[in-house]
Amino acid sequence: MEYREALGAAVTAFVQALASVGVRHACFAPGSRSTPLVLALTREPRIRLWDHLDERAMGYFALGLARALAEPVAVVTTSGTAAANLLPAVVEASLSQVPLVVLTADRPPELRDVGAPQTIDQLRLYGTHVKWFADVPLPDATPLVQRAAGTLARRAVALARAFPPGPVHLNLPYREPLVPHFPDHPADPTAAVVCGEMEPDAEALRPLAALLASHRQGIIVAGPQPDPGLACPLVELAARLGYPILADPLSQVRAGPQPRDLVLDAYDAVLREPAAVTALRPQLVLRVGALPTSKPLQLALEAWADAVHVLLAPGNWPDPSHQASWIVQGQLVRIVERLLAATTHEPVQPEPGWAALWQQLDRIARASIRAALQQLTEPFEGRVFAELAEVLPDGAALVTGNSMPVRDLDAFFPASPRRIRFFANRGANGIDGVTSTALGIAAGHPGPTVLVTGDLSFYHDLTGLLAARRHRLRATIVLLNNDGGGIFSFLPQAREVPERFEFLFGTPHGLDFQHAAALFGLAYARPADWPAFRAALAASLLDDGVTVIELRTDRQRNVELHQRLWDAARAAVRTAIAAGG
Repeated sequence: MEYREALGAAVTAFVQALASVGVRHACFAPGSRSTPLVLALTREPRIRLWDHLDERAMGYFALGLARALAEPVAVVTTSGTAAANLLPAVVEASLSQVPLVVLTADRPPELRDVGAPQTIDQLRLYGTHVKWFADVPLPDATPLVQRAAGTLARRAVALARAFPPGPVHLNLPYREPLVPHFPDHPADPTAAVVCGEMEPDAEALRPLAALLASHRQGIIVAGPQPDPGLACPLVELAARLGYPILADPLSQVRAGPQPRDLVLDAYDAVLREPAAVTALRPQLVLRVGALPTSKPLQLALEAWADAVHVLLAPGNWPDPSHQASWIVQGQLVRIVERLLAATTHEPVQPEPGWAALWQQLDRIARASIRAALQQLTEPFEGRVFAELAEVLPDGAALVTGNSMPVRDLDAFFPASPRRIRFFANRGANGIDGVTSTALGIAAGHPGPTVLVTGDLSFYHDLTGLLAARRHRLRATIVLLNNDGGGIFSFLPQAREVPERFEFLFGTPHGLDFQHAAALFGLAYARPADWPAFRAALAASLLDDGVTVIELRTDRQRNVELHQRLWDAARAAVRTAIAAGG
């Protein structure tokens, strides 16, 4: 077998193995060294190819697609810095537990470290940010090497999917010539990989069930996690224990058809009031998922250090304050289901009035915020999320950028009976790749997709917009443009270094993003008032393409309006506590 035939057989076996174990989507950017792999992918009908021109944007697009589908997505790059451009997305996938199969083409060993062009050290390029790495053998006619190609592909997909999911990296060196001779009748062996998930031991959870039953004043903090299936068993567990649920939107518990009597959505405002932190001190905190977004909630959890802290974690260890004395790792839905079953054997007697106090203060804070928002006629970033809560249809996906947008989502998006999936890159909390992630989600999510992003984040990922037109995607991008880094205006730097604040932190850019929308052929709207915003949003949800809706705001005024709403909510909560709850 001559080299081109051996190359064709090897890459065919590799790609068929990917498809046989469930890879249905692969993203690639053009390059020479990756030619064998990309050509093999074009011959595999079970895998859809998504082409991109920017590897960094491509990585985030694949991340979003894998998130929306909850399945591994392959990412293909050529050699050199193209592979390095995937690092930010790989880091986010690692911390957010998203299954990516990263496939980097490479020069053969004899061309490494000798000055060959477009060659860098790609061995373990992503370090500890991937679950597994392998340098795939060079293709040849040896039967063992031919079989190894398929085995490594199946193993990579299995490890990416296995609990907890995450990225894996295969480095694939190819010699020239790079255009293979493919077999006329390639073999398509039946193959499967069964991945186990970390199952909680029912007997081991009995002591924890007894602990929960013995603490009548407890709370459940539902942090970010991707599975909408968590909502029903968690709400049922809360009802049995009499515990309120402080539901981060990214927990997938705040919105949906499940009962919401115990689901709280205004705790961010309530816990800004010191009297509330004292009055609502729990005996036990049951944390589920990742660290919650709300800073007031995080500070309250630290203030409640004397409570028993229990953490149900999806395979990682999200406990930066080191408070958890009980930690259960595994698939969250199954843990909660087993814990719920275990509590049926315990004498649970919820304390009258405990959950009622939380519910009352939560309703008071939400009513205060709602009334204040209705009185605002000027642009305010927080109101965007209240508007979205009214307009988004059942089955929509809401993607939120980091810094202020995700915090405003938590503070201003109320609980809803509609099934809305919430997404954000909260693994590394970066502002990069947000647009590409959202477009990847739009590619995989069956319903409407809306992204709310800041101007610096939007600027950072402008090249990702090409995917919108190239793949004919449907999405709405709500662009909050305050001409700089808005979140810094909320930080001590704004007060302590005012003379250098704009240069060091505010970073105004003066860009007109209408031109960016025109460059990529996207629809654009800049509504002048809230009725116009609602109209533009409603129209975009019916449009077949991507619309950018830009809301211009003033950074300093945005801080003042936030403070006004928080002060009003705090005052209402304080008055209720003084009146005896």
